[in-house]
Amino acid sequence: MTVHFIGAGPGAPDLLTLRGRDLIAACPVCLYAGSLVPEAVLAHCPPGARIINTAPLDLDAIMAEIAQAHAQGQDIARLHSGDLSVWSAMGEQLRRLRALDIPYTVTPGVPAFAAAAAALGSELTLPGVAQSLVLTRTSGRASAMPEHETLAGFAATRATLALHLSIQNLGQIVAELTPYYGPDCPVAIVWRASWPDQRIIRATLASVEAALPDGVTRTALILVGPALAATGFAESCLYAPDYDRRYRPQTAQSPWSEWKDGDD
Repeated sequence: MTVHFIGAGPGAPDLLTLRGRDLIAACPVCLYAGSLVPEAVLAHCPPGARIINTAPLDLDAIMAEIAQAHAQGQDIARLHSGDLSVWSAMGEQLRRLRALDIPYTVTPGVPAFAAAAAALGSELTLPGVAQSLVLTRTSGRASAMPEHETLAGFAATRATLALHLSIQNLGQIVAELTPYYGPDCPVAIVWRASWPDQRIIRATLASVEAALPDGVTRTALILVGPALAATGFAESCLYAPDYDRRYRPQTAQSPWSEWKDGDD
């Protein structure tokens, strides 16, 4: 018996990975975060599967469901939204599974920031503009931010910021970021990225609070940084005609000219 943790993606059912789909189809028990995972994903469950919405359950109740399935020798599909590596509460579940010696696997999913960038039609790292992406959040009721992780510290790098779970603190975000990025810095808010009712708000740090419409709460990702609106950036060397690379050596003296398939 194995617990398969599966990233169910940002919302669109067809952004589920093939591996995730196949694992769901093979598990007689499915635990899913009902407030965020679309019900269409559950259509992959096998006939007669026991399907449990974990939204109203606490951690002890979730572990009791897992323990019951384990005692019956049943594999479990444990679905969380987005990707499991950030803000999924997977870590605390894995810690308990290890203590109980219950095996598990982890299948990644499409993260919300990637779905938001796709909706915007944007690359978040542009040559000479930004080569780093910071995934962060502000303090909330469920989790406080460590003292050494501050918006000011991240903003000092002028990297692209992807702020999750923080739309309720938009005023604080604007106040803390403006001294570093400037009032004209582009901002994009993507609400329910990849869902049918997805909404996109484009603004600047100076205008974003006034531009935020009513009803855009929770499940809203805030992206901040010059890369969101840059147009005059340099092209990368990757596809430049004179760029010497393994698959396109420029001269007989190139270190790649003797390289063949299978060489280290």
